[in-house]
Amino acid sequence: MDNNEKDPIEDIDTEDSAENKSGSLAKFILEAVIYIALLVLCVSVVPKYVIQRTKVDGTSMERTLHDKDNLLVEKVSYRFHDPKRFDIIVFYPYGKEEDPEDYYVKRVIGLPGETIQITGPDIYINGVKLEENYGKDPITDEGCAEEPIKLADDEFFVLGDNREVSSDSRDFGPVKKKDISGRVVMRIYPFKEFGLLTNK
Repeated sequence: MDNNEKDPIEDIDTEDSAENKSGSLAKFILEAVIYIALLVLCVSVVPKYVIQRTKVDGTSMERTLHDKDNLLVEKVSYRFHDPKRFDIIVFYPYGKEEDPEDYYVKRVIGLPGETIQITGPDIYINGVKLEENYGKDPITDEGCAEEPIKLADDEFFVLGDNREVSSDSRDFGPVKKKDISGRVVMRIYPFKEFGLLTNK
């Protein structure tokens, strides 16, 4: 073979190598784009629309929840149904638009359309005494619920379990559904109390 003549096999190897490098680069770029998209999804979309971590600030939900407890709040189920009685919810008492940083964790007591009244330590719903055992101590301050409160079709009456120190619907009135962020489903810290939270 003439020394100046190129080996056709060598040309094929060079072309294959270039194609492999180009394919590897394209694969790397595609994977990077997918990872970045997933990261953006996890950081922005999931906490906003699916599930979010939050932390208890204060003692208003003792003995159920404690100061500095870390919780998971799911945000999907209330798109399909209303909160249920005794659900623990995260909400914005003065509206999400007014103060997105000011959120509370409380328990749902009164549901839309019901009439709520607190007389002494007892809670009445539509004139019937509510049988429940969530309160840490008996109620001594009825607040605005000393008089009957008729809830609108999109309103919920909430109380903290530690009713002697809790600021709740007795102070700021009923909570509108649009201001409810989600339902507390799990305590993730402290680890010794890790687990699902139920209404049992």
